[in-house]
Order: sequence, then C-alpha cells, then structure tokens
Amino acid sequence: MELPPHRGKEMKYGLSKTTDLSFEQAMDKVTEELKKEGFGVLTSIDVKETLKNKLHVDFPRYTILGACNPPFAYQGLQSEEELGLLLPCNIIVFEKGGKVTVSIFDPMVITKIVEKNEFVGIAQEMKTRLERVIAAV
Repeated sequence: MELPPHRGKEMKYGLSKTTDLSFEQAMDKVTEELKKEGFGVLTSIDVKETLKNKLHVDFPRYTILGACNPPFAYQGLQSEEELGLLLPCNIIVFEKGGKVTVSIFDPMVITKIVEKNEFVGIAQEMKTRLERVIAAV
C-alpha cells in the first residue's frame, strides 16, 4: 500500500503552546478563551482514564476537547455536507515531562482536504480566533 504524498513528511496540523499553568488551570483557561471566541466545548474525552479503564494501562494526563463555533459550522455544512467528518475542532491538553501543552487543530488544514474556495475565509477566521485562544493560555 502506497502512502499519500503528505505521509512520511512532517505535516504541521496544529497550533501548540507549552504553558506553566497546571493541567486544571490550562483546561479552565482554554475553555474560557474558547467561549470568548464563540466556541463551545461539545465533548471532553479523558484519554488517561479511558485507557486505564479499557486497557488497564497508565498514560499521562491527556484530554481531547471537541469544540464548535455554530455559525462557522453552519456555513461550512451548507456547502459541504460531509464536512461533519472533520468536525468538531479538536483541542488537546496533555502533560509531558512535567509541563502542560495545549494544541489546537489548525482549521487551514481543512482547505487542503476540502478544496472549495468558500472554506478559505471561514478557515482563516477560525484560525485567527484559535490563535488568540492559544496566545491567552
């Protein structure tokens, strides 16, 4: 099986920042900043707990947040029904080496998958808002 052209190369698909905040503080701050930018958190997956319960393995603290900005989601879904496969926007908060990192999916990646001009403006506006979230953490 041949890998797609982008495979094997490092693909930048997120906006990341390591912070001095505690894990709990980072989670609270990310959620607060997302709200300021019009995003709500639809899902929260505690990966550490899930892996402990399902596989009986230890894993560092790692949470996946599924965030959505309803007006942007609505605009996108109106022109591409299968865009839902790429939603919601995922944010991860995790511990590594005693530090906490927050990473947010870069919505501009969607423009490389769904090649429709109308997504470029939506993706850029979302990225601008999510960059403000990362900067505030």
